[in-house]
Amino acid sequence: MILSERFQQVLVEAKSVCVLTGAGVSAESGVPTFRGNEGLWSKFKPEELANFDAFIKNPKLVWEWYAYRRRVIGEVQPNPAHAALVDMESLFQDFTLVTQNVDNLHTRAGSKHVIELHGNIERSYCINCRRPSNEQITEENIPPRCSQCGGLIRPDVVWFGELLPQDQFMRAEAAAERCDLFLCVGTSAVVYPAASLPLTALEHGAYVVEINAEYTDLSSRVQETLLGKAGIILPQLVHHLKMAHTGGL
Repeated sequence: MILSERFQQVLVEAKSVCVLTGAGVSAESGVPTFRGNEGLWSKFKPEELANFDAFIKNPKLVWEWYAYRRRVIGEVQPNPAHAALVDMESLFQDFTLVTQNVDNLHTRAGSKHVIELHGNIERSYCINCRRPSNEQITEENIPPRCSQCGGLIRPDVVWFGELLPQDQFMRAEAAAERCDLFLCVGTSAVVYPAASLPLTALEHGAYVVEINAEYTDLSSRVQETLLGKAGIILPQLVHHLKMAHTGGL
């Protein structure tokens, strides 16, 4: 991969970096989109299950779907893109990793500070008392109940029609505003408000680079688009950084 001279300069000189990751990064680990699965779940669209009304109407069904998703995600491993972002965290003075993914793969890979805009499928909480739940979710206790108040436990993810966690989004927005370099990785950047982050970075003078398998609506607005797998491109960026830091470039 040949990097433009401008990108090489920004990459090496950047003091503050913000990265936004989407489903494309997880897909390289084998995480499916959970649309059109075979068997029972092929009858449902995610929109029909991932919303609060569906949960209240049939919590057992919704939890069975999430138990299935947890099993699938538990069987995959972080990929080289996740590992490269762990390395990047140690190479910049100010590094912020923002993800739209709920699969916890960034944390499993070793990233220490991850802003999870859409929550985390490995966490859950009570809809009544709002306490986080540490209870083991098994087929026998679906739908799970809160041990403190008896309320229904739900996955700690953002469902359709729900707002993003404001504290997480405000941190992400602040990182986009102050960064010198913004990387938009494996996302079509069309789902708002997450899609506003690269635009915020552009407005505040950051150099914005898109890394994706194909061109998106964002491509015409950013300084550069690198087409290909994140698991190939990100490790090459890390190699370039390490070479520059050791005087190899």
